Amino acid sequence: GKAQTTKIQTVVIDAGHGGKDAGAVGKNAKEKDITLSVAKKTGEYIKKKYPDVKVIYTRTSDVFVELMERANIANRNNADVFISIHCNSVANSPGTSGAEIFVMGDHRNNANLAVAKRENASILYESNVEENYGGFDPNSTEAYIAFSFIQSEFKQRSLELAELVQNELVNKAKRSDRVVQQAGFLVLYKTAMPSILVELGFISNPTEEKFMMSNDGQDYLASAVYRAFCAYKTNYEKNSVEFQQEIVQQPEKPVVDKNKGIVYKVQFTTRSRKLDNPAAVYSNLSDVDCYEHNGMFKYTTGCFATKQEADAYLKEVIKQGYDGAFVVKFENGVRK
Repeated sequence: GKAQTTKIQTVVIDAGHGGKDAGAVGKNAKEKDITLSVAKKTGEYIKKKYPDVKVIYTRTSDVFVELMERANIANRNNADVFISIHCNSVANSPGTSGAEIFVMGDHRNNANLAVAKRENASILYESNVEENYGGFDPNSTEAYIAFSFIQSEFKQRSLELAELVQNELVNKAKRSDRVVQQAGFLVLYKTAMPSILVELGFISNPTEEKFMMSNDGQDYLASAVYRAFCAYKTNYEKNSVEFQQEIVQQPEKPVVDKNKGIVYKVQFTTRSRKLDNPAAVYSNLSDVDCYEHNGMFKYTTGCFATKQEADAYLKEVIKQGYDGAFVVKFENGVRK
């Protein structure tokens, strides 16, 4: 399966907005123009360093692309990484500045919700909103509450990539640090790979607008995203190789028979569909198993004879980014 590849082979770079959707507008610039320029520059840097990596753009000109189609382009191409590029904007606050990277998740504050609402408003230019997004209303706060429960299985890797981009933008492109955030973005929600949304800076801030419009500024921003991609690729490929070697070298430990007596496992996610190869999708977790309950498929990891061992392992699982994980008890293979 795709999830077992040890190499980052395909990256999709998404220039936010386009065509009839200008995105945020500053005094002199439109978000759609800055994002296209920075997206293309980022892709060029990647191609130059890694001729064997496939760089795919969701748009290469000033055209309108539906949010769902942007995710579909990444999914159809089996992308390993999806990077969506945007500019931030905030009304009546020309001093607000800085770069901010988002991953799919629940907004912890109104500022994050406001960014998601602004970016999701692109669907107001689309015709099949009801069909494509189940009538999702980008302006309704309630819509986001249900939406925020979508726990992406790629959250941990998305966060890793987001942190790398944030560090590059702050340290090399000298953007002020607004730290990595979470919120509900329609463009990220359907992607089946680690995905981030980059807000390069505030077009509503005249100094940042000028920087983002300038050729030098765009070079700085694109090279920051590019360097983060390189670091992510290197880490990912190194870890994949080490992980595969580890599997081979693990000593035999006494096997707990999961179908006999009482055992404890860590439940880490629930899905409406059964995965064909959960071990590959959740390759960072061991002994991945699935049971059906109330028509949902619940995924567990690990299998222990004592609750103490399961509790200790739970901490590891939470560290991997599965905040909602908890210990479950089984007796003779049945959930208790």
